[in-house]
Amino acid sequence: MKDFPIVYLNSNDGSGLLAFGEGPVMKANVGSALKELYDFTQVHKGKYMFGYLGYDIKNEIEDLKSENNDYLDFPDLFFYVPKYVVELKSENLMFLSGDRDTEALDFVVDFLEKEIMAQYPKQEIHFKSRISKEEYIEKIINLKEHIQQGDIYEVTFCQEFYAENVDLIDPMGEYFKMNNVTRAPFSSYIQFEGNYILCGSPERFLQKTGDDLVSQPIKGTSKRGADQEEDVRLRDLLTKDPKEKAENVMIVDLVRNDLSKVAKKGSVNVRELFGIYSFETVHQLISTIHADQKEGTTIVELLKALFPMGSMTGAPKISAMELIEEFESFKRGVYSGAIGYIKPNGDFDFNVVIRSLLYSKANRYLSCPVGGAITINSNPEMEYEECITKVDAIMKALNNRGK
Repeated sequence: MKDFPIVYLNSNDGSGLLAFGEGPVMKANVGSALKELYDFTQVHKGKYMFGYLGYDIKNEIEDLKSENNDYLDFPDLFFYVPKYVVELKSENLMFLSGDRDTEALDFVVDFLEKEIMAQYPKQEIHFKSRISKEEYIEKIINLKEHIQQGDIYEVTFCQEFYAENVDLIDPMGEYFKMNNVTRAPFSSYIQFEGNYILCGSPERFLQKTGDDLVSQPIKGTSKRGADQEEDVRLRDLLTKDPKEKAENVMIVDLVRNDLSKVAKKGSVNVRELFGIYSFETVHQLISTIHADQKEGTTIVELLKALFPMGSMTGAPKISAMELIEEFESFKRGVYSGAIGYIKPNGDFDFNVVIRSLLYSKANRYLSCPVGGAITINSNPEMEYEECITKVDAIMKALNNRGK
């Protein structure tokens, strides 16, 4: 594969967007990142733009800080105007940007062959936990004390699994292996300048279609069953679990409040509450909130109102993010940020970066963060097991152990 950036957004419904080829790139860190993004979108208006926003962009939106160790050194923000954008749908190719020339066709054919053949080097990766199970449980107990004191209602606490001194032989191949296991609807792959993001996200952060805004927070997780009977039982238990439903409704209220800042009066509405969705490795509770944006609202104004996704912070949002910074042991960076694209007409779609592997070739460092929502009813042992459920599928795929 070439040295230019590559972005692949795969909906796992038979369609995807592949962006590649030489083109303008912007990278920015907290300080002026959102202004630089706005300027970039103005300069390249009418073109496709692909990229990500890291979680720590929060520090430009609110008076917050990020002082935990950063082991990856990714830019806080990355966007790219590719030479080629190809829609892959039911084995058909549609060029949305760039000419259907030999260079592009050769690249797409190589890419598709790599995905379909699935013949990747076997590479055993051994991960360590940034904190022990005992430390995790102690932190959850302390966070619940903050909830008891009324500082917050809910907080999404994350831990990191990581591997050092790793020379990942085939990052794109590892993404395909992981996607074959997770089959998530907001799966994505990004590579640029030795930075790799392998994302198996099932969650939409924000979609804009005309004036219509859609956000779909996930809160509530159950593992899949070993057989159909157990699977149905676990799915049913999730739909009735008061703790999981309480998590979900708190984040729905938070997202409704965030959307109201940029929505036409009276237009915010919950189209689906506690929708149950089954993926390859987990069942999830997903709610869908719609709103009509105020006329003339820019993408940066939308981001300032809604970013980062409430499902990855907690409520109240600012207090939760302050406690996240205090209790977590790593800088989130891209994790719990957003990956997506902007269309030439200004519409866009972004996911929430979860269920992901982040790899720095220069630092030889591989990171797999994972987390869950903590409420007053959280059982620390069960919260830890939920983290393991979420990360286990990724580890199995990476180390060629199947589902």
